[in-house]
Amino acid sequence: MGVLRALRRHAAPATDADGRRISAALAELGRRGQRSAAARLRRLRTYLVLAVQAGLAAALAWLISHELLRTSEPVFAPVIAVAVIATSIDRRLRRSVELLVGVTVGIGVGDLLIAGTGTGPWQIGVIVALAIMVAILLRGSSSLITQAGGTAVLIASLTPTTQDLEVPRFVNAGIGGAVGLSVALLLLPLHPLRLVRRRANPLFELFTSQLAATTRALRNRDARQAQDALRALTQDTQLRQLHEALQAAREVVTYSPFRWNRRGTLIQYEEGAEHMERAFRDSRGLVRRIASLIRDGEPVPDALPGAVGRLCSALRLLHRDLSAGREPDRTREETLWVVTEAARATEAGLGFHGTAAVAQLRTMAHDLLRATGLDRSDARTLIRRTFAAARAR
Repeated sequence: MGVLRALRRHAAPATDADGRRISAALAELGRRGQRSAAARLRRLRTYLVLAVQAGLAAALAWLISHELLRTSEPVFAPVIAVAVIATSIDRRLRRSVELLVGVTVGIGVGDLLIAGTGTGPWQIGVIVALAIMVAILLRGSSSLITQAGGTAVLIASLTPTTQDLEVPRFVNAGIGGAVGLSVALLLLPLHPLRLVRRRANPLFELFTSQLAATTRALRNRDARQAQDALRALTQDTQLRQLHEALQAAREVVTYSPFRWNRRGTLIQYEEGAEHMERAFRDSRGLVRRIASLIRDGEPVPDALPGAVGRLCSALRLLHRDLSAGREPDRTREETLWVVTEAARATEAGLGFHGTAAVAQLRTMAHDLLRATGLDRSDARTLIRRTFAAARAR
């Protein structure tokens, strides 16, 4: 106790600055916790349908194999059905076929060798090696090879007490695969636009929030805030997730008759997403120029942060228009306001980095107009005329 009292006597008294730092740290910790909880909730909403699909597929596969076909060991059917559902939503049909082929190879090689050699450590090694060799000869992917080897281990190590089960095992694998695909594409298909929208939300949130931060950095002349926004925009995770969602949605509207009516809207979203991705990558150049502009003390006319703020608004409108499948007239109008504000900033006077930032704004405006469905020529003409008209006023 005496040591503690001595430490307290010699400890530096807490200052207001210390209290502010502690409060800021606790506040940031709370914000991170909220963001993490929100991210988990979004992930649950996105994948909840997969859990329902898996449960339905497992129940149907067991019912068909055990009750209708009277298979004595129907476990392979629900296992394969769940595996088909659990495969990545990206390219599910292809991955499901690879899964079925891998299981079939593993079952076939395992059953043939066990019938002649029995089971044991060396038999497991030989069976797995041969199953993988067959998968390689079939020019299988890593997924197919892994599945063939894993199934061979299962077959070699869990010898059935009932003999002559080779045909039921093959039948169960086929039933499970067919049921899994039927549930995923026919009975309970994913809603393609809802899937894409939920995967796109984090990307648009990142994009717009960092552009909003860049707007504040310009108004406050805060180079560090602009640099933080640039660092956040270098992440590509959200782009990859959007690509996966678009591929999965394309597969659903191609193979599921109940989703064929969504083809046109999805095509529009795919075309828009391609140009939106370019705008996302171009934004890094814009924010980098803005950070340099602030550090070098170049002039910041009020119209420049206004242009970046308008760009943020145009992106939000684009996301809503693409998700709803409606004509993006409001997005086009807001994008042209970006060009107008950029022209006014040019007239007010800019330095080297400011001029380069305006050029990036025009490029991003072109990307957004293309994302709304305009062709290259029309987009360029609109931007050029709007910029010239604004400078002439």
